[in-house]
Amino acid sequence: MASDKKVERLKQKRKDAQKGGGEERIQKQHDKGKLTARERIDILLDKGSFEEIDPFVKHRSHKFGLENKRIDGDGVVTGFGKIHGRPIYVFSQDFTVFGGSLSETHAEKICKVMDMAMKNGIPIIGLNDSGGARIQEGVSSLGGYAEVFYRNSMASGVVPQFSAVMGPCAGGAVYSPALTDFVFMVKNTSYMFVTGPNVVKTVTHEEVTSEELGGASAHGSKSGVAHFTEENDAICLQELRKLLTYVPQNCEEKPPREESKAPDSAKAKKLDDIVPDNPNKPYDIKEVIEGIVDKDSFMEVHEHYATNIVVGFARIDGRSVGVVANQPLSLAGVLDIDASLKGARFVRFCDAFNIPLITFEDVPGFLPGTDQEWGGIIKHGAKLLYAFCEATVPKMTVITRKAYGGAYDVMNSKHIRADYNVAWPTAEIAVMGPKGAVEIIFRKEIEAADDPEAKEQELIDYYKEEFAHPYKAAERGFIDNVILPSETREKLIRALEVSENKVDQVPQKKHDNLPL
Repeated sequence: MASDKKVERLKQKRKDAQKGGGEERIQKQHDKGKLTARERIDILLDKGSFEEIDPFVKHRSHKFGLENKRIDGDGVVTGFGKIHGRPIYVFSQDFTVFGGSLSETHAEKICKVMDMAMKNGIPIIGLNDSGGARIQEGVSSLGGYAEVFYRNSMASGVVPQFSAVMGPCAGGAVYSPALTDFVFMVKNTSYMFVTGPNVVKTVTHEEVTSEELGGASAHGSKSGVAHFTEENDAICLQELRKLLTYVPQNCEEKPPREESKAPDSAKAKKLDDIVPDNPNKPYDIKEVIEGIVDKDSFMEVHEHYATNIVVGFARIDGRSVGVVANQPLSLAGVLDIDASLKGARFVRFCDAFNIPLITFEDVPGFLPGTDQEWGGIIKHGAKLLYAFCEATVPKMTVITRKAYGGAYDVMNSKHIRADYNVAWPTAEIAVMGPKGAVEIIFRKEIEAADDPEAKEQELIDYYKEEFAHPYKAAERGFIDNVILPSETREKLIRALEVSENKVDQVPQKKHDNLPL
């Protein structure tokens, strides 16, 4: 039995470790609208489930006066717990201790839980709130970052990795979240950038604030670095908990299944009439999604970035699925550089973690223009194509309207190993739209006609009759069936059931060479 003195010493050390940087610094954190590292863990994990690791670790530096400032935990809280009853590893940087700066021992703590997550096949969550590398430790802190980056890379595709940036994350520190699967940011209190506003001003003479340069809104809509942007810490952590319900623990498991729910009844009733007769008139593909998937199950990813494509998680008959859909309301649903990158990244995540893919297709092609061509639309568009080609999870496609040109091939066509492809009666599967096709095929006839406009319209009507429908593709077996929109949910449920134990693979290789 330990003596009372030793027990008291342990109790005091535990109490000291809980304080972080002290009451004054905790209050400053609250004044900024931010929670502390431990408060965040309390919200994120199931009540009472957190088991801390390394609470008494202290830095080993003896320079620049640091030997007189040795605080338990060294600026990061690490351990494991549960979310919805499932195990999780977590680290939460503590800004109240040395500004959350990363030291050698700080990095060792993070690496320890990452190693355990890999070994045990459990997801890892990082809550980032740090001033960056601890300058006083020099290359030791830089080495610590590299150790973390290496583990992020090795864990990729093995266990799901999530980052919530809940304060500053600058310089080399940004690359750890960037290597993880999903990045959350908090509006007005978090930011990410490689070089800060002062450096930008010195080098490029641009005047920009931290929020404008690397805030949640900038990364949520412009760069695409942030997949989710939330109003405050608490909402961010609750949304992170929600996201975990769609993904498995590791690459060897299937995602959890929940009780089936009927779709949104109002939206389900509108499906048969949602696609306008005018092929140039838009409609909201999200209403299509919500009319088919389980009610309130659609969780959109990258909502404000590349809005011409919609990606996110949902459930169909309780099964977790990844949804990729062209959005006619934005740029007519055309594919461009950003949409291709957004779609490719999401498809690869779903494939890595055994989440079936459902594609809703209404795509007029790739966006033309010098900006797109010079920006590399060829190689970036190829990434989305590559992602669908290599994916071995169950893959289904529903063509709601347009499926034109190379974009038809890219959007999970039968030719790239899709399992179940159907079209609505409103589908148009062709090399290009009627007007463009007629102007190329019948140019001479139109020019020679007495009334070129009337002749062009006559030929457009003829082309529509020949190609602006799904039946040519159905004749060739390029789609498996033509179905009514209202039948889509039941057809997808049955397709998911028969593909439950699908076995497919890619040729043996060291690794692929994605067109980066």
